[in-house]
Amino acid sequence: MNENKTDGRRQFLAGSAAIAGAAAFANTKPAVAQEAGYVIDVPEVVSMEIVGSDERFPVRRIYCLGRNYRAHAIESGDNPDETPPFFFIKPRDAVVDSRDGHPYPPMTQELRYEAEMVVALKSGGADISQDDALSHIYAYGIGLDMTREDLQHGAQELSRPWAISKSFDKSAPCGPLYTVEDHGHAVDGRIWLSVNGDVKQDSDLSLQRWSVSEGIAILSQYYELAAGDIIMTGTPAGIGLVEKGDVLNVGIAGLGEIEVTIT
Repeated sequence: MNENKTDGRRQFLAGSAAIAGAAAFANTKPAVAQEAGYVIDVPEVVSMEIVGSDERFPVRRIYCLGRNYRAHAIESGDNPDETPPFFFIKPRDAVVDSRDGHPYPPMTQELRYEAEMVVALKSGGADISQDDALSHIYAYGIGLDMTREDLQHGAQELSRPWAISKSFDKSAPCGPLYTVEDHGHAVDGRIWLSVNGDVKQDSDLSLQRWSVSEGIAILSQYYELAAGDIIMTGTPAGIGLVEKGDVLNVGIAGLGEIEVTIT
């Protein structure tokens, strides 16, 4: 566990821990890891709080499912009757504690919010069947896919990859995880987002174009999934821009509510 708890809050970034095969150095300082033969400080383990537990969920990869709500696909210029699912990836250290706020990122004048459900995997594999997909889920939570909209549009106009618009520092503020064991599966229920108290996104998980089980099955055809992976399952219609000082609240039925201040 992180030894630097303040005010009883667990931090999203846990202390340095071992990489695979070096368990003896778990929770050691980077200098100790260097003495063991590493040429640079060992990167911090990124982890997420778990509701009702002192244990934490370590993040391996972040996968994001794009345009997974019909109305959002239409507002983004897609024909939802013709376009297949697509995915993109954020770096794992994009995950930060939602309570720490979200610093307005550099190189953009258009910062966009996207409310999303987070799915955390306890196991994985390749070519997972849809019938078996839910058995790999450890927990669910709430997150934001923050986007540098102007950079995304500029890349799209040039037919270039737009990862730089999605994969920047701290671009995935997230709340705590709710385990399947204690809270069940989140397959339907309201998902919403407000900015300064004004509701901007308001939909239902049942309106996802590809359900959680479908999304896992499709994603596993392209990547071998593993324990520690999280999947952000798409955002409803109503995306928009925020400025410094704005306060975002995001809620999902059964998964509580998070608040994120743009700093």
